Amino acid sequence: MIKLNGRKALITGASRGIGRAAAIMLAQAGADVAVHYQKNEAAAREVREKIEAIGRQCLLCPAEISIRAEVERMVDSIIKAWGRIDILVNNAGIWTYGEMGDMPEEVWRETMAVNLDGVYYVTNAVVPWMKKQNAGWIVNVASTAAVRGEAFHSHYAASKGALLALTKSLAVELAPYNIRVNCVAPGWVDTDMCAEVFSDPEFKEKVRQSIPLKRIPPPEDIAGPILFLVSDLALHVTGEILNVNGGSVLCGG
Repeated sequence: MIKLNGRKALITGASRGIGRAAAIMLAQAGADVAVHYQKNEAAAREVREKIEAIGRQCLLCPAEISIRAEVERMVDSIIKAWGRIDILVNNAGIWTYGEMGDMPEEVWRETMAVNLDGVYYVTNAVVPWMKKQNAGWIVNVASTAAVRGEAFHSHYAASKGALLALTKSLAVELAPYNIRVNCVAPGWVDTDMCAEVFSDPEFKEKVRQSIPLKRIPPPEDIAGPILFLVSDLALHVTGEILNVNGGSVLCGG
């Protein structure tokens, strides 16, 4: 049984999808969870209700992840409430269409601002506190698009590919402070992010058939590996890219 009793976790993009599933799963393991969200306060409150029903504390943390000042205020508010952040899950991200040669600059920059700059802002604000306590767990949520590429989503793949390099670099840099940095790279997941494309039954079935395990996973199937990486079962794991894709992309990280 994985136990995170007494640990304080911050999960970005935790009002829906993988972040929501991870927030609830970490709370079930005994962690108190700060739920970051951007706009959907109602969904975030629902997550808080579930976490508090489990018997754990929950903070709601609205912030525009691509604005450093808002991120720093968010982290400061968590430290003021709890005095520490033991676990950081960088999950917030966007997935939009972009055809190279006809991609507006604002589409490229928005993706980089949320998917990459946001991870930098949050991690940069949290790491000093982890160093102070000489312990920490960081999990970045990337994508199999980072290793196989994704036509018409090159900006998304590029942002997620950067997270792989960031994970490996920080794993070595922060190891002296007992801070473990790992990455989960999902393939297709049945979340709100994919709701529009999955509204086409034929496309959804095509995706399912492309996965060796022949199933499109719910977000809980990604939250489980995140839970493992922030637990004591993974004390000797850092700098790892854990691909969670049902066998769709078979490569080491």
